[in-house]
Amino acid sequence: MKKLANKINRIGLVANTQKAACRNLLREAAMLIQSASRRAICDSATAEMAGLKGPVCPDVATLTREVDLLMVFGGDGTMLRITRETAGSLTPILGINAGGLGFLTDVPSNQLALALKQIWAGEVILETRPLIEAFKGAASQAVPIVALNDFAITRGAAPRLIEVGVTVDDEVLTRYRCDGLIVSSPTGSTAYSLSAGGSVVAPSAEVFTLTPICPHTLSNRSVIVRLNAVVKVKVLSQKVEVILTADGQTTSPLAAGEVVTIRKSAQAIRLLHLAGSSFFETLRRKLNWSGSNV
Repeated sequence: MKKLANKINRIGLVANTQKAACRNLLREAAMLIQSASRRAICDSATAEMAGLKGPVCPDVATLTREVDLLMVFGGDGTMLRITRETAGSLTPILGINAGGLGFLTDVPSNQLALALKQIWAGEVILETRPLIEAFKGAASQAVPIVALNDFAITRGAAPRLIEVGVTVDDEVLTRYRCDGLIVSSPTGSTAYSLSAGGSVVAPSAEVFTLTPICPHTLSNRSVIVRLNAVVKVKVLSQKVEVILTADGQTTSPLAAGEVVTIRKSAQAIRLLHLAGSSFFETLRRKLNWSGSNV
């Protein structure tokens, strides 16, 4: 990837401005980038939070169009927000973990300098991750809601089960009575779906995972279907508040009888990884997996 490294001259810096830990990281990154005879550019909120001088773009979408690499400082929540704001961009994104678990933020904050050295040396891997999209009502007339991880159809504040009917490519799958249903992309398998008992899916697998949350019928388990399938979820509950959530961040109410169509988006994102990184190694480390002692 040496050719890619030679093209990375303008680096965008964007952060979760609510995390004070990002401030010093941003300043360190800007200094290291400048010392490598490259240019650091920020969105206005990030520049103000870190007190950085230099070129500034008004928002993240504009920033992404102006740079060769976007470095995101925060946790997975920050990465999810940024991927939705930059959906369809060809600019690679590298996550610097200033949060907690961090499956999307590859680089630990204490390895920032080493990560930049690897980038300048071309010791990187570029990976394309698909986005998924949801429509309320007729897909031809609706504006898509985009997500990287998942869509969740869940109950509101009242502690009552909801009922939804699910079809896959217009074939009936089942009716769920549950607290909710998660439809996740391969990237999202280690997020909400995993917490609800879903399978871990390698990011390169072209599948959706459908995971019920606390299903009334104990035999209801996660179902995996191809990523090119069209999943439709119809709200059958009449008197219970039902909500559609994208990546756990944006919400929209659903009415009784309303249908949500979920499918693979034509848009994708490009993630930059350091050479030698591995999803399975990350999985073992982040989830504290270990082998048998027997």
